[in-house]
Amino acid sequence: MTSLNFPKTGHGRDSILLFPTSCFQSKPFLPSSKGYRYSSGLIVRTQTLIYASSLSNGRTKIKGPREIQFVAKEGKLRDPQTSGDAIRQRFLDFYAARGHKVLPSASLVPDDPTVLLTIAGMLQFKPIFLGKVPREVPSAATSQKCIRTNDIENVGRTSRHQTFFEMLGNFSFGDYFKKEAIKWAWELSTSEYGLPADRLWISVYEDDDETFALWHDELGIPKERIKRLGEDDNFWTSGVTGPCGPCSELYYDFHPERGTSDVDLGDDTRFIEFYNLVFMQYNKKDDGSLEPLKQKNIDTGLGLERMARILQKVPNNYETDLIFPILEKAAELANVSYALAGDSTKTKLKIIGDHMRAVVYLISDGVNPSNIGRGYVVRRLIRRVVRTGRLLGVKGDGMGDLQGAFLPILAKKVIELSTNIDADVKTRSSRILEELRREELRFVLTLERGEKLLEQMLADALLNIQGTETAPCLSGKDAFILYDTYGFPVEITKEVAEERGISIDMNSFDIEMEKQRQLSQAAHDTVKLAVENGANHAEDIPDTEFLGYNTLHSKAVVEGLLVNGSPVTQVSKGGEVEILLNRTPFYAESGGQIGDNGFLYMMEAENGQKAIVEIKDVQKSMGNIFVHKGTITEGTIEVGREVEAAVDANLRQRAKVHHTATHLLQSALKRVIGQETSQAGSMVAFDRLRFDFNFHRSLQDKELEEIEGLINQWIGDGTILETKVMSLTDAKGAGAVAMFGEKYGEQVRVVEVPGVSMELCGGTHVSNTAEIRGFKIISEQGIASGIRRIEAVAGDAFIEYVLTRDNYMKQLCSTLKVKAEEVTGRVDGLLEELRLTRNEVSAARAKAAIYKASTLASRAFTIGTSKSIRLLVEFMDDIDADSLKSAAEYLVDSLKDPAAVVLGSCPGEGKVSLVVALTPGVVNLGIKAGEVIKPLAKSCGGGGGGRPNFAQAGGRKPENLLGALEEAREQLKNLLEK
Repeated sequence: MTSLNFPKTGHGRDSILLFPTSCFQSKPFLPSSKGYRYSSGLIVRTQTLIYASSLSNGRTKIKGPREIQFVAKEGKLRDPQTSGDAIRQRFLDFYAARGHKVLPSASLVPDDPTVLLTIAGMLQFKPIFLGKVPREVPSAATSQKCIRTNDIENVGRTSRHQTFFEMLGNFSFGDYFKKEAIKWAWELSTSEYGLPADRLWISVYEDDDETFALWHDELGIPKERIKRLGEDDNFWTSGVTGPCGPCSELYYDFHPERGTSDVDLGDDTRFIEFYNLVFMQYNKKDDGSLEPLKQKNIDTGLGLERMARILQKVPNNYETDLIFPILEKAAELANVSYALAGDSTKTKLKIIGDHMRAVVYLISDGVNPSNIGRGYVVRRLIRRVVRTGRLLGVKGDGMGDLQGAFLPILAKKVIELSTNIDADVKTRSSRILEELRREELRFVLTLERGEKLLEQMLADALLNIQGTETAPCLSGKDAFILYDTYGFPVEITKEVAEERGISIDMNSFDIEMEKQRQLSQAAHDTVKLAVENGANHAEDIPDTEFLGYNTLHSKAVVEGLLVNGSPVTQVSKGGEVEILLNRTPFYAESGGQIGDNGFLYMMEAENGQKAIVEIKDVQKSMGNIFVHKGTITEGTIEVGREVEAAVDANLRQRAKVHHTATHLLQSALKRVIGQETSQAGSMVAFDRLRFDFNFHRSLQDKELEEIEGLINQWIGDGTILETKVMSLTDAKGAGAVAMFGEKYGEQVRVVEVPGVSMELCGGTHVSNTAEIRGFKIISEQGIASGIRRIEAVAGDAFIEYVLTRDNYMKQLCSTLKVKAEEVTGRVDGLLEELRLTRNEVSAARAKAAIYKASTLASRAFTIGTSKSIRLLVEFMDDIDADSLKSAAEYLVDSLKDPAAVVLGSCPGEGKVSLVVALTPGVVNLGIKAGEVIKPLAKSCGGGGGGRPNFAQAGGRKPENLLGALEEAREQLKNLLEK
């Protein structure tokens, strides 16, 4: 990297002309009017450039090419640390110095059922804001990966809309409030980032006089640069009810010369909102009234790309160093120059740059393309990139391979830029690139089918106006189907339609698009923080102390009882109940492992039995409260009483065996099929385990055998497991693998099988691998695009599986009267005998059908005016389909050309077989067998087709066959007599 200092002024040197090297591939020099002219005070991104100096003698000297980073500050071109990575780090360092704990970004797949994807930095702290879990730190700072798709149509068309972005945030959990949040936001913006104070505007909620005073009186912001806005703009709510509060936003003014009168902060041509401070101080009740929260919180968001745009002095978010390298690579593949491109081409390149970031990070976080949920979001974004690339003229991989894919090439650039955003992306790069390649090539075929459908739609549009004076028009609904289902760009639809003189109803198309946008917004971009039923009851109940790692029995106190979600004080025999205890040996379902089973016993004061509860499931709720779900089998259980909790030891052991086996399975998969494979879900049950993983093909038998062999070898080694608690940073540094979909705190539990496996896991495990006893894969199959699933058994379930299979084998050996090792040979022999017998039977049936057909040949009658055409339509009783075909072929040959044969039969209960056979002389008259058989099959409740001279069909209504044959006879007579 080279940093160059150019003088601000000087004879012959006060303008510098910069050109991308691509401009010089065919020309030695371009006129200055087509170059980039940068005067002092502007920032230029890193790029390989040819640069030229205007000399005093009027000539221009060409220099370069060199990779140069140009940035401007104080009139000199130098590096002031305004890169996206620097902006992010400076934010985190700023708040770390003020007591904030810097926490990692959460996954784009949230641990929250109310939202599809992570759309804001506050999402991972939602349970803390709701008071469901205690805070681990008083304040935190993060750089959170986010995905929003509600404004997808604006991506590339405005300067700021993106689907993927980073939200820098500082959060207070009852620590500091408005005064500190406002003071630090101003200090960060003006002192740390160096934004001119006179270019910053502030918005506050219209009734929030306290915030207005803090900005004006404490920080001296002129009143004319503080705008009061209404509830829609500056009052944040999480839903109909729940935590809420006023907000205050910071805006950067790109055009202060326009003055302070009649200012609209929503004017995108002048302002950009870059920092939002939410003062979460109220709880909205059902009646709409506001009550102060016990704990006032701060939730903020600063858009990294927006701040980069401001500091790097570029016209939009896409031209920052966070995104622009992807645009440049896309432009290279399309063989265009971004600098010289028109607005339409630039928009397409921006769409590609934005969407590529989104899909790479989504796939990295375990979301693969599909037709539902999160997978549909990925698929839709990928399809937009592919079709946009085709509009730009990218063919194949853009590098000469017309059968290749270009998304992996762009993804490599995204991965290259990912180091300081998410270090895990590079380790998952192989899977990301392969998934993108497969999805692109699959979609190209879909896009081609869309082209064929468009042709049909246009033909129908022309057909519909025949005999009228109406202009042909393609419906907006049809255009939207092409766009949404087949990914067909509406621009191409319009172009192709106009070539045929057909317009498109764009109003109805826009209506369909708006429907989708509203559905998308409702589905993807709503974070619900409503206070749930029973929350007040749960506020008084502390987290459950889990004792189950060390014991299966313990005394506990009943802290609460719930029936149908409502709190009660006691429940009697026969009642279904949810029980909250202060401590428990029962494992609650998490990390894929199901909850324990067992019993709760409540005793009389004299040690006599009072009540028994059979526990069938244990779940976690509101953070770390264990909910024991069971049935009262005896007596009455009451709140406040002491119980004896006993876990079913046998079932716990079965779960432990399967959980440890799951860890061994993941390690074996990585060794056999590659380290890039990763977990995509799991289930640890008493009777089996299920493990989902990312891989692009089915596993071969030899690979499954190798995996089983490795696991059983590790089981036989009798390795003692090691379990320890350490910081999340230390655990990741030691190489511990995180479980898919799990959320981790600062301190984590690490389960290690030395030399084999090390994972972050809160589940229960065996103490020695020998306890597993044996492992067997039951099945391996695909469950979604790029996702495979293995089901297996271990421990007692393994023994039961083997014994059951052995019993089946014994029964088979007894039936076949052979030894076990002879079963395969005996079965192969029986199958061969069966095949030969079936062939003989089939041949006999065909001969019988032909013989019967020979007796029918005399029934053919001659019709036609110019030719003597023989026609035969007959019912052949219960002849099967193959024999019916043989009969028809025999009759066509026997009757000589020209001839037409139609045969029908009922080969079984509720079954119809049909055949139409035509000689060349009949086909030449324009009659096709497939067209003859379609109405015939429809009458009989079925369908079929075939070649012009021969067609077969089936049906389910034998009662209609004779009538249908009669109709076919009349149809053919009419056709052949013409």
